[in-house]
Amino acid sequence: MTDRNSGDIRKEIAQKHENMQKGIGDIMGLAEAERRKDEKINGVIYDMSPAPDFRHGIVNSNIHTMIKYGLKNSMCLVSIENLDFKYHPEENDDYLCPDVMIICDRKHLKGGTYSGVPKFIAETLSPSTAKKDKTEKKDIYEKAGIEEYWIVSPQGFLEIYYLEDGKYVLEQSYMLQRDKEEAHYNAETEIILRAFPNIKMTLGEIFEGVD
Repeated sequence: MTDRNSGDIRKEIAQKHENMQKGIGDIMGLAEAERRKDEKINGVIYDMSPAPDFRHGIVNSNIHTMIKYGLKNSMCLVSIENLDFKYHPEENDDYLCPDVMIICDRKHLKGGTYSGVPKFIAETLSPSTAKKDKTEKKDIYEKAGIEEYWIVSPQGFLEIYYLEDGKYVLEQSYMLQRDKEEAHYNAETEIILRAFPNIKMTLGEIFEGVD
């Protein structure tokens, strides 16, 4: 697979943003109006409405777009806010709806649900979900064996966790600094997915368009 230059990818992200505003999406697209508005944890259904701030969708779109191009010609798929993850189907029908999720074993896909082990999950924080994303859902993803988990804040924060010996270890923690005049400028810092070294994005690209 060949790398695409940042200019081409940014154009594609802009198109994605336009599509989002028009309410256009495919099965693995944005489909915000139709996505499930609840999750079920330990038998308890949690209502996920109202919809998060628009910046939440922009960040998810950015991450999804970069990953989608990196997975071209691959059997793997990336979903965005529209695929339920049944994290222990052998026990019950609990499910989560990750913001961004990579799956590679399609045999575990059935309708709008997936019951295998994702290769990657990202959750973008909103006021109503921040605590759950950092605690309950993080523990669920750890126990399910997801090897890389991102916790992203539209305000420019990113935490990257790797699964090591069955436990999540904080691999990187970033706070975006866009000002090139500042000593800690890091918008061009490159982030590489652990299981997909060809998939690369900068901090600036992750948070493109949220200002």
